[in-house]
Formats: sequence, C-alpha cells, structure tokens
Amino acid sequence: MGLSAEAIRSGLDQLAAREAAIAGALGRAGYPSPRIRAPGAATLLRTIVGQQVSVAAANAVWARLEAQLGVGCPMAAVLAAREEELRVCGLSRQKQAYARSLAELITSGALDLAALPEDDEEAIAALTQIKGIGRWSAEIYLLFAEGRADIWPAGDLAVQVGLAKLLALGQRPSEAQTRALAEPWRPHRGALAIFTWHCYNNAAL
Repeated sequence: MGLSAEAIRSGLDQLAAREAAIAGALGRAGYPSPRIRAPGAATLLRTIVGQQVSVAAANAVWARLEAQLGVGCPMAAVLAAREEELRVCGLSRQKQAYARSLAELITSGALDLAALPEDDEEAIAALTQIKGIGRWSAEIYLLFAEGRADIWPAGDLAVQVGLAKLLALGQRPSEAQTRALAEPWRPHRGALAIFTWHCYNNAAL
C-alpha cells in the first residue's frame, strides 16, 4: 500500500532538517495526508478509466463496469467482454484497447504486479508496457499503491507548481528542472511529492 502517515512525516522531517525552505513550508502548511490505493490490476484499470474525464464521470463508468464484469473488474472478465458491452459501460474504443492490453499482460503472466522489479526505473518500464499507461501513471501507481519512498513524478503539473511555491521560485519549473531540483532529496522524494500536492492550493503558502 501507499506511504503511511508515519513514513511521510519521517521523510519530510529528514528533508526539513537539510532544507530550510522545506522546513518553513512544512511549518506553515503542516503535514499532508497519505494518498493510498490498493495494489493490483483494478487500480491500473481505474487509472485508464479516469483518463481525460472528471472524477464523477470516471466513478460512474467504473460502477457500470463492476455491474457488468463483477467487483474489481477481473481481468479475465475484461478479456471476455464484447466491445459493445464495454462501450455501453462508457469505455471508448481507445480505452477498451488499453484495458485489453492490461488484461492480456496480467492474464498471460507477462506482467506480475505482485513481483515488480525492486529498481524503480525497471518497475516503471514494466508498467509502461501497458497501452495507455505512461510514465506519470506508472509513477503514481508505484507511489500510491506500492508506497515506494523515492518516486518523484516530475512531469506532474501540481508537483511543479507546489515545488515552485515551497521553494519560492517565482515561476513553475520545467519537468527537467523539477527532476534536477529534487536530486539532493533522495531517497525521500515520494514524501516530498505528496507534500507538493498538499502545497499546490494551500492558502498558507
């Protein structure tokens, strides 16, 4: 599961001891709440379902999929479903292709979510075999579902904005700058990522 409140607090405390700007922002904004998702194929399928739609729309599609396929949308049921059945549930043709890619990799054993590589970059590479799962989605899965402590989704807009606020940069850093700025904060970048989301719309900052 994702990083616990204790793990987040510990990581941020260690960073705050080394970085005055992080300590100051933490003092004003407080500690963030954990962001935890269940590990497994259902979470990745929900990620696919939620792409480019509102949270409410994604929840409605998921509810219809579970009604059609069963609780948790088992991968075998995804593969067995006809295109029309999935379309009626709200999945576009493109998202159906993504869902089938996930289901095929899982059911064939080509992707074992319970045994992803320990190396984060190798794990990202394994997850991005799935059509529709890019680097950002893979990073979010590893952070929220597996609780990997050093995941840093540098391409995330809110991470960039939050980092600009807590470091008082004046403008949002690019993805490359966001990645470079965080290098000294290994191996606690996961806690910091969660803190940047906390900072994104925080009035205290």
